[in-house]
Amino acid sequence: MSKFEKRFGKYAIQNLSLMLIMCYVAGYIIQFFNGSFLSYLTLNPYAILHGQVWRLFTWVVVPPDSLGIFTIISLMFYYSIGTTLERTWGTYRYNVYIFSGLLFTVLGGFLWMGLEFWLNSNQIALMGAGNLFAYGGYFFSTYYVNMSIFLAFAATFPNMQVLLMFFIPLRVKWLGILYGVLLGIEFLDCVKSGNLMVGMAIASSLLNFVIFYLNSRKHLRMSPKQMKRHVQFKQEVRKSTPTTRHKCAICGRTEKDDPNLEFRFCSKCHGNYEYCSEHLFTHTHVQ
Repeated sequence: MSKFEKRFGKYAIQNLSLMLIMCYVAGYIIQFFNGSFLSYLTLNPYAILHGQVWRLFTWVVVPPDSLGIFTIISLMFYYSIGTTLERTWGTYRYNVYIFSGLLFTVLGGFLWMGLEFWLNSNQIALMGAGNLFAYGGYFFSTYYVNMSIFLAFAATFPNMQVLLMFFIPLRVKWLGILYGVLLGIEFLDCVKSGNLMVGMAIASSLLNFVIFYLNSRKHLRMSPKQMKRHVQFKQEVRKSTPTTRHKCAICGRTEKDDPNLEFRFCSKCHGNYEYCSEHLFTHTHVQ
């Protein structure tokens, strides 16, 4: 992942949690003026394969719940924990975590459609493919992606206290365990009852947390301050370490200055002297 961070880290989106909340705000505005229009924005894999490709992106604005006071409090809470994770992990790694959750959700939607055609062809014939997948598209929302953010926060800050019901102090790891158990029970119930849409939505949206936990068990033993210092140290090392591999001994140009330049070592010079293609045959040999 560090190799990808060197190349693509500069494209990471800062304050991604706020942008996700702004997507919800847009969704609530659409819901207020024309709620039925949201049906054209959901993650409906059947409609996507029939030309409505914008659904690959617009499903993010579909709010997972109706707007109310508890929804506003929840959004503020997720913004707080998301911002904390971004500061602790670094912007790039937090981006990878969020976008992988979104990507797995999209892939889960298409996998669900394939399983429905394979296992429940009679039900599709009875309901109609368009109606079934239009209904199921609402379950593939960012609700479980938000849950994965909370689970990652609980794994990273297990001993932090939060106020349950606004007045009961409780360590966040116990809430994380409770949410994990409830999600596990819900998933097993879906498997038992054959509810593929909800079961696949849960599994695909939380897959990023499973991968994160398996790859970060050693780092989770650090305190949050140690993790933040570790990330900042690696970033400073990358900034101070030169990334160029070739440099002309005459003009000083590197592959950063011109990616099309070719560099060669001169066999007649004593020492490791490297020259660009313009100076390879015109330089004075070092004896």
